[in-house]
Formats: sequence, C-alpha cells, structure tokens
Amino acid sequence: MILIGENIHIISPKIREALLARDEGVILSVLDKQKNMDYADLNAGPAKGELKGVIPWLCDITEKHSKLGISIDTTNADEMASGLMRVRKPEEVFVNSTGNDEVRFEKITDLALEFQSRLIELTLSKETGIPKTADGRLEIAFEMYENSLAKGINPEKIFFDPLVLPVSVDQSQGVEALGTIKMIKESFDPPVKTVIGLSNISNGSPTGLRPLINRVFGVLAYGAGLDAVIADGGDDELVRIFRMLEKNTPEKETDRLYLSLAEQMSEFPDFEVPDYDRNNDEQCKIIKTAEIIFNRKIYSHSFTLI
Repeated sequence: MILIGENIHIISPKIREALLARDEGVILSVLDKQKNMDYADLNAGPAKGELKGVIPWLCDITEKHSKLGISIDTTNADEMASGLMRVRKPEEVFVNSTGNDEVRFEKITDLALEFQSRLIELTLSKETGIPKTADGRLEIAFEMYENSLAKGINPEKIFFDPLVLPVSVDQSQGVEALGTIKMIKESFDPPVKTVIGLSNISNGSPTGLRPLINRVFGVLAYGAGLDAVIADGGDDELVRIFRMLEKNTPEKETDRLYLSLAEQMSEFPDFEVPDYDRNNDEQCKIIKTAEIIFNRKIYSHSFTLI
C-alpha cells in the first residue's frame, strides 16, 4: 500500500497563504507532519496568477528536505509539466489527475507518457459526471484504459480512482466505491492499480467522527484490493492500521477486528458482521461504522451513540 499525504492542499487557508507567500517554513512543518507517509500530494489547484510557478517550488522543497515521493496535483497542465521537469525521478511521480474529458485526457496522458510517470485516472466524464453505480464507473475506466494503452502508457503506471463520495450525503455510495475498486482489480488484463482520496468519505461529518469513518472505510478498501491512498498524514493511528494490515500482524484487539473486516471484502457484497467484543466501546463503534458504510443502517451525525 502506497500512502500519500493529503495535507499540502490549497483548500486549506493556511496552505493557500503559505503558497502565495512562498513560506517555506509552513510547508516544511506540514511535510514533517507527514513523514510517516510514502508520498506528499502537492495540491495547488489551478496554480495561476500569483501561484504560477508554485509547483516546481514545492517539488524543490519536498525533494530537498524530505524523503517523501511526490504527487503533483494541479489542474494546470503547464504547471504539471514544470514540476515533472524539475524532479529527479519523474518516473516515480504521481500525475494527479485526469478524467475522461478528451482535452484534459490528451494533455495529461501526453505528460505521463513523456515522463513515464504514474498516472491517476478518475472514473468520471463531462457527460456523466460521477456515475452512481460501480458498473457505470467501470465502464468509464474501460474506455480510459483502452485509450491509455493505445497511446503507449504502461498499464502498471495506471491508478484508477473510483471517486469516493461522502457517506453523510449519500451513504449508498460507500458500497459503490468499494465495489468499483474490487471490480477494477478483477477486470483488467494487463492489470492496473487503484487509489482513493480517503477523507472524502467523511466530508461533512462531525470532526470527531471523521478519523473513525476514514479508518474503517480505509480498512474495507484495503480488503477490496486498494493499492494507494491519499489520506491525512497527521493521523498516526490510520498509518499504523494500514501498516498492520500489510504485515497481517495485529498489535491490539481492535486490529483483529480490522483484519476480519478486510477479509470480509473477499465475500463482497455479502457483508456479515464479524465476531467482536460487544462490551468494548471502540469495537462497537467500528462495527456501527462498517454497517453505515455497507448501507445496513441509516447514517446520522450521532450514529455511534445510537
């Protein structure tokens, strides 16, 4: 599992201010916060106007002051190219990202091919938006896959993102995203990889609930075959859980429950509640969260208290 830190993101007022001011100190502190991850996602949005040139600046800081790999996350293809030209090993960089829009797809796949970079492809298009079903997302993935291979892109470099939507808005979409991951892992030959923006699942939920929702969904996605995750690099417990899953070595009682939930994905979509300690409050909350994600119980901001 490749862990990509999400914390350098222009949507954060603090990060946006630091990018505008080219405040290296703020960026270094966030990189340090994410030091247990494998990559840093450098999200500068459109990177225009005063932010022009910010992507190569971020790449320089990341390579000079950390051991993290780089994910370049911008809607500006010129900035993407500038970043790829600046890094030492562009073939290890994540190009983040393109959907199935012809103009964007051509520009971004051209760059990924030129630099032999890893490429994140989103299962959406201008015509359909984000399909509501796993089948709909898989259909877009197949089209993008065929077009990518026709251009000469190595399928091992392709990471499909099924686009996780907030469980607080439409809880049925958690299951669809998990189903898409599983179907993508089973449907392509040569095979491809998968990635998600994990925190999307808990957008709109109370701050205190978000880590729990992220962790449980992350475990289920791992079980479905997830290869990479863009997540909160400051959530040390989330990082520990992913590393534990990789080693398949439980470190505490809740880990056995997490491993059982991951194993449940082999039987997807026939989810059954695994054995757990009903007298353990933490384990009860984990199970309630899994039931919400599987659309077995109705979500509310107080679902852990019911």
